[in-house]
Amino acid sequence: MMKTIKYMIINGFVVSLLLLTGSCTKEANDPAIAGNNLLNVAADGTTLLVGSNLGACLTEDLSFTDDELEILLHMKEEEKLAGDVYTFLFEKWGIPVFSNISKAEDTHLNAVKFLLQNYGEEYTQTGDPGFFDDSDFQELYAQLVEKGSGSIEAAMETGALIEELDIKDLEEYLKVVENENIKMVFENLLRGSGNHLRAFNRQLENLGAEYIPVYITQEEYDQIVSTPNETENGNQSGNQQRGGRQYRGGR
Repeated sequence: MMKTIKYMIINGFVVSLLLLTGSCTKEANDPAIAGNNLLNVAADGTTLLVGSNLGACLTEDLSFTDDELEILLHMKEEEKLAGDVYTFLFEKWGIPVFSNISKAEDTHLNAVKFLLQNYGEEYTQTGDPGFFDDSDFQELYAQLVEKGSGSIEAAMETGALIEELDIKDLEEYLKVVENENIKMVFENLLRGSGNHLRAFNRQLENLGAEYIPVYITQEEYDQIVSTPNETENGNQSGNQQRGGRQYRGGR
């Protein structure tokens, strides 16, 4: 049996949260409805998670098992990794897709930190850009910025690789987590990662490059990039033609 970490939610904090985000209605607490206002998807696939709506969509169950807490800490580092690498690549190449998606990754990171906030600063704090608590992520960051510095094509491949990793991990974690708040956040992060993978795939196609997935199967990759951006609750956006490979308007 997994040991559950218990803590008390301070009444004043709850009141403040409700004042800031609006009261959680029964409808907002329904995961099938909660996603409707959590994602802001741009035409290029950049997917923001709207933090101002997150608090109103959560239930009060913000206590997690040890395994769930470890998963959240892992995803905190992984979302930070994505944002830090994209910021570096934008500074290196000046291509807007990296700046746009880096800002989106900041909202993904903040969503994970929001879930962790009752555990204190020890759990929500992150290192300076390019620095990580986990040595594996520190090593991976170095590898990714080195790869992405090689050429514009390599930089786009680096972006696709990061989104693949996010997709793989989120899919695996969604199979084991039981807390409904984690599920809701992770499901929306997964939609965002799929949209960002589509964005990098379009950039690679514009360059005439062929990308071979590393973390997910070719079948899953093809299925993702050949369908439109996902918006609220798994719906698909009509902002791009069905079949991502037909799109040639990448920034």
